[in-house]
Amino acid sequence: ALRQNGPGRLYMIWGAEDYLSEQYYSELKKLCLAEDDEFSFRRLGERDFTAQKLAEAVDSLPFLSERTLVEVRNVDLNKLDEADEVTKILSDIPNYCTVVLINDNTFEPDKRLKLFKAILKNGVEIHTTSQSGDALIRWIVKRFAASGKSIELSAAQRLIAVSGDLMNRLIPEIDKLAAFTKGERVTVDDVNAVAHHIPEAVVFDMTERMANGEYSAAINLLGELLSDKNNEPIMILAVLGNQMRRLYAARVAIESGLGADYVMSTCAIKLEFIATKLIASARKMTSPQLVRAVELCAETDYAMKSSGEDSVSLLRECVLRI
Repeated sequence: ALRQNGPGRLYMIWGAEDYLSEQYYSELKKLCLAEDDEFSFRRLGERDFTAQKLAEAVDSLPFLSERTLVEVRNVDLNKLDEADEVTKILSDIPNYCTVVLINDNTFEPDKRLKLFKAILKNGVEIHTTSQSGDALIRWIVKRFAASGKSIELSAAQRLIAVSGDLMNRLIPEIDKLAAFTKGERVTVDDVNAVAHHIPEAVVFDMTERMANGEYSAAINLLGELLSDKNNEPIMILAVLGNQMRRLYAARVAIESGLGADYVMSTCAIKLEFIATKLIASARKMTSPQLVRAVELCAETDYAMKSSGEDSVSLLRECVLRI
């Protein structure tokens, strides 16, 4: 639509997939500005943003390009002191100007506010979310091909499972794997050896070990998580609690004759192979076991926040009881 119709006057770009946010903004910028034209470009950030500066930027006439581009980056639009003034400015942008409101992947607009209602009425919302399985795997294959490598489907799935499904997080892992792999084809073993394992992935593996009765291996994985000083026990517990809720949803699906689609919808999972793995683990656990596991995570969370006991000890006890 952007290529067919050209730039509009107002865009709000936000979402977890910041790689796609930046890709879209790059395309938009190319259409707004002539090459090397910095005279028609205005940038406002968190430190220097005011309604007055926004008004001045919007009123600036283009110089070497047909449009003026105003970038407003990482300004918390949910907490603006001058929200009414900004709303008026964004509701009356000249035809020769494009304003782009772009935020990092932690931002989420409060669409109950008058400001956002005006943005949605007068502009275009670009919400970039993590990609579905097929699209993401095609992108991974393409990135490896650019480095002269191919990757097995199972290895691509494993890479997503251990490093997450956000493209900016995957790019350095793909580069690292392409450099590490001696042959032309990247395997699951290569991924396991080199790729960074995010805490969610380690907890997923840990609960798989629990389901398989491999309790020593599960405890070893917990030890790996705790050995990384960046992983706070309460964060690990939050991830574990979420995983137990997902396993319970998978168990409900099994007992109700539902499939992976139900698990994906209920747990907001975009990758079918993840849902399938959850169902496989849930088959080895009973519904009462999973209900109690969820309760234990909630009780431990409360204890961490209220009892003053050592968080690491509480987390270990929770995992052992599960």
